[in-house]
Amino acid sequence: MIANLVGLALVAMQTTPPESAWTWTLYDDDARVALANEVPDTPNLRFTLECDPGSGVARVTLYGTTVEPGMARVTAGDASAVTESTSERSGLKLALRTEHPVFAAFAADGRLSIAVGEQRRAVEVPRPHLAKLRRFTELCSG
Repeated sequence: MIANLVGLALVAMQTTPPESAWTWTLYDDDARVALANEVPDTPNLRFTLECDPGSGVARVTLYGTTVEPGMARVTAGDASAVTESTSERSGLKLALRTEHPVFAAFAADGRLSIAVGEQRRAVEVPRPHLAKLRRFTELCSG
């Protein structure tokens, strides 16, 4: 029995990357811009922002969430917005205009809160990575 528990603990440790492995990465090419909270060179993602350059629309995905789709209240600083969210196998998805005050507040301080029904998820881009978020916003804005 103890051997089984030890085995399960080892598997859990292997599948959950340590916090130090997570980072924010900006991907930029002619067709798409993406900012990902990820473990590089793995399929592990927590959060992505994606856009077509100059489109003015950021597609947001929260991974590893069981939030039901519906109307999402998105808050950053003193600004808020309501947008429709969808749920897919990969996670919760929604879209935000990059010129909206909520996105501007997010780009300024790196904090974003998303609530759907009673469930809430928060995203925080640490200060050393804020330049990547601002560059994402610049590249995506129309």
